[in-house]
Amino acid sequence: MVRVVVDAMGGDYAPGVPVRAAVQAVQDESDITVLLAGRREVIEKELGQLTYDKDRIGIVDASEVIETSEPPVMAIRKKKDSSIVKGLYMVKNKEADAFISSGSSGAILVGGQVIVGRLKGVERPPLAPLIPTTTGVACLIDCGANVDARSTHLLQFAKMGSIYMEHVIGIENPKVAIVNIGAEEEKGNMLVKETFPLLKNCPDINFIGSIEAREIPYGKADVVVCEAFVGNVILKFYEGVGTALLDVMKEGLMSSFRSKLGALLIKPALKSSMKKFDASEYGGAPLLGLNGLVVKAHGSAKEKEITIAIKQCAIFNRQNINEKINEQLNGYGVEI
Repeated sequence: MVRVVVDAMGGDYAPGVPVRAAVQAVQDESDITVLLAGRREVIEKELGQLTYDKDRIGIVDASEVIETSEPPVMAIRKKKDSSIVKGLYMVKNKEADAFISSGSSGAILVGGQVIVGRLKGVERPPLAPLIPTTTGVACLIDCGANVDARSTHLLQFAKMGSIYMEHVIGIENPKVAIVNIGAEEEKGNMLVKETFPLLKNCPDINFIGSIEAREIPYGKADVVVCEAFVGNVILKFYEGVGTALLDVMKEGLMSSFRSKLGALLIKPALKSSMKKFDASEYGGAPLLGLNGLVVKAHGSAKEKEITIAIKQCAIFNRQNINEKINEQLNGYGVEI
């Protein structure tokens, strides 16, 4: 059994959404056990409305909640009985294989490094969400964990992203590219110029050179490497443009009787096409390079996203991703 702790108190739609997602994941997969972390009475009330396997859904009682507005370091130190801190300690102590939360990004990132800890040899754990492209998905690494990264950090990001895409997503020999302002090798800021030759001369990855932001949605690369400031801007712009385009399309399709008639005709095809660019289809963002798996889901995550994230944790565990990362960076497996 893969043991996944889900933060039942984190996110805009807690506790209902994470609780229902846990039940759905357990119904879909036979080798997953979910532990819901949070206030017991609240979780029990939600579970009381559902039919579920009581042997595979448990509760980790946590009386405190870390709010998104709280300073992350202080919150982790002071709120020891919070759902985030308790969930992270369960991963650290090997009482669980993974922890998922839609709660405070800062607390999850800080807690992941301070409580769970890094794998030996990992300089900086990156946040690695999957973003939709016209050909499937790409891993955007890093998108929020390390704003002031160095070239050696980006090299490790590329290696970890390649392992993740190959063994969890199933892309053989994934193409790796570094975000740049042009295709030429001599372009870019100092960080990109320092990182480019390291990636180019790395035999462990399939490096294809630079990628401009406009090429990312077309799936030119499977692993898109950048430092967190750039990555977060790309991610948020991606999400914002997608939402804006949908709003404009809806407005146009509802503007007249003729357009409404046309909308009815194209709705099935449009719905199928837009599903490719639905972020909820791809689960949460793992914080790679830790001594256990920590996954950050969107604060606005709905049931589907968290359910998929739980299933991804199971794949991550079955594929021994941390052992593969350790072998890549250090030449040996994880010592247990």
